[in-house]
Amino acid sequence: MAGIIIVGVDGNSTSMKAARVAANLAKSLGSTLRVVTAFGEDKTEKVEIGNDEWFLSTADEAERVAQRVAEELKISGVKTEYTSALGKPADVLLEEAAKLKADLIVVGNVRMQGLKRVLGSVANAVSHNAPCDVYIVKTDD
Repeated sequence: MAGIIIVGVDGNSTSMKAARVAANLAKSLGSTLRVVTAFGEDKTEKVEIGNDEWFLSTADEAERVAQRVAEELKISGVKTEYTSALGKPADVLLEEAAKLKADLIVVGNVRMQGLKRVLGSVANAVSHNAPCDVYIVKTDD
């Protein structure tokens, strides 16, 4: 198959389950795995301790999450890339898939049951609007 597989992560255990499945698929198919993290707003906070000061940014943190997951999955031998973007998770995944002409988006099924399913979830929005195939991983217990 080759091509690009996209997976969305947010650092929690359920998104890691989806990411591991995506990595296995990418490795089996000879595809590149693109790890994507979305963030809702770009806020920067200044932290001062003694004479030292740091600037903490939600954009930087999202990038670190994507990078950490990509590096962890790379150990298994899959080619990985990572990015983060401002926006709602489903929108970010859809935009990334369209921009890269991805072959597959992998998402978890969290929040696809009950009332939350009616109100929407990332998997629901992606599955109905994706420009490519979608693989929904059973990540709930």
